[in-house]
Amino acid sequence: MLHKVSIAGMTMDPASNTPIIILKLEEDERSVPIWIGLLEATSIASVLQDIKFERPMTHDLFKNFMDHLLIKVTKIEVCDIRDNTFYAEIFFSFNEKDFSMDARPSDAIAIALRFGAPIYVHEKVIEKSKMVPDDGEALDKSKEGKKWAEYLSKLSTDDFGKYKV
Repeated sequence: MLHKVSIAGMTMDPASNTPIIILKLEEDERSVPIWIGLLEATSIASVLQDIKFERPMTHDLFKNFMDHLLIKVTKIEVCDIRDNTFYAEIFFSFNEKDFSMDARPSDAIAIALRFGAPIYVHEKVIEKSKMVPDDGEALDKSKEGKKWAEYLSKLSTDDFGKYKV
């Protein structure tokens, strides 16, 4: 099952200084955090904040190229998590033909924002992205895992709104 999402905000992981994008399901309060690269976070934030650069960034260049060829992005789907790595697919339309390509979620989101394309997350991604089991016990028993469990246990859905870009 696919769930339409919006970008609830972005924050930095305090332990690794890695950007996190928070995707919130439109039909309920569930959300999916995805750790992304700094360059991709900058690209996403620039669209969200309507910042224009003098020279095109990579995702802007890609959009310009696609516009020139009359290729449309119809949607993106965050479709899987394998070995703690998120996977996405970008769906295109060109000359009445549809096709899709594998992509990193951060790139797919940056492109979707530029095209105004909807963003979806598969149900299995939502289930797999749950970081703490129902009993509240951390899956990762290492010192780092315990630190994460403590950090995440203090977060509420209200906290996500504090980190809007």
